[in-house]
Amino acid sequence: MKSLRWIAAVLLAVSGIARAELEITVQGGVEQALPIAIVPFTQIPDVKLDVAQVVEDDLVRSGRFKALARRDMLQKPSAPAQVDPAVWRAQGIDNVVMGQVSKTEQGYFARFFLVDSIGGQQVLGYDIPARSVDQMRYVAHQIADLIYEKLLGIPGYFNTKIAYVSAEGIGYQRNFELIVADADGWNPRVVATSREPLLSPAWSPDRKQLAYVGFERGRSAIYLHTLATGDVKRLVSERGINGSPTFSPDGRFLAMTLSFENNPDIYVVDLKTGNRRRLTDHYGIDTEPAWSPDGAKLAFTSDRGGQPQIYEISVNGGDPRRVTFEGRQNLRASYSPDGRSMALVNNTDGRYRIGLLDLASGEMRVLSNGPLDESPSFAPGGAVVIYATQGRKGAELATVSVEGSVRQSLRQSGGDVREPAWSPLIR
Repeated sequence: MKSLRWIAAVLLAVSGIARAELEITVQGGVEQALPIAIVPFTQIPDVKLDVAQVVEDDLVRSGRFKALARRDMLQKPSAPAQVDPAVWRAQGIDNVVMGQVSKTEQGYFARFFLVDSIGGQQVLGYDIPARSVDQMRYVAHQIADLIYEKLLGIPGYFNTKIAYVSAEGIGYQRNFELIVADADGWNPRVVATSREPLLSPAWSPDRKQLAYVGFERGRSAIYLHTLATGDVKRLVSERGINGSPTFSPDGRFLAMTLSFENNPDIYVVDLKTGNRRRLTDHYGIDTEPAWSPDGAKLAFTSDRGGQPQIYEISVNGGDPRRVTFEGRQNLRASYSPDGRSMALVNNTDGRYRIGLLDLASGEMRVLSNGPLDESPSFAPGGAVVIYATQGRKGAELATVSVEGSVRQSLRQSGGDVREPAWSPLIR
């Protein structure tokens, strides 16, 4: 695996081109997965999407829930008053979800309820609107998020997006696309395409923009893409390396790697004024910056000690502090949403695998199998990490839960997929 890959390309921004969905395969699950029943919702005929099935798929794929098969349900209520708790307890079901999908003058809405079969009480109930039938899948993801957070105490991540880079073809026919899709792989849309690599997509905190690296006339550049309009702005295009953009938590700044003054170093750019500030100044290679959740620090990869390792530095400057010591190499750090840990690429025995570093204790746990895993990114809530890996049919995406028990592979037929980035959660 190479940490820096800068190859000339011609960049073309596009907007809204559909792409094949990612195929998801789930392996494993937590030992104490919560038993739950997702009863089919009563729905009006013009809503063809099975909303309850999408909710069930989201929860089951997380590995933290075990759903009762519909054929085994002895009741199929649509409201809490129709629930007989004793029936569900006899089947070992702790929680029951039910609901209805209806239409109003303003559009559509789904009403759902979560009932605790142990106490026989409703513990959750919402009406979630949708302006059109096409939005019902997002309504289903919102329902799954609410259930996930209520029962587990951590935010759900189902109504989020992932950005990734797809590549197809060989040699001069190879084509690269920057794609945005729902977290379950549905609704992929191409937002940029190039004859040469696209790299390092990064989400703005409000989920309205993507920063990424592309090439134009043989020169790398960092671009800002506004998703709603398709507008593209070339932000930085200095000689040498322009790479690894990442937004600050407040969206005001972009950290990046530039080499036009000397060796590759970390810079911070004010997005409003365009002013740049050089944060590191070393003869080694400093790259792959990542903001801490509080915006006070940046982690980055540096070979200043001889091999690539992870360092931290205050956004105000000063001397960096090395934070990784286990393994021959550690690269591409990403902070967890609570700032207590980092996901990173660890190379201990020649295999590049995803590691989880506890920042307080320094303990490292390896989460993936390798041998060529890269580009880790946390889901909102911090329960899952997405990364790129090498599958049997080429490069693909994968996710792993932070305790390592639940894994998913996300494949795209006919092409390689790399460089994943999980969007923030917008409430």
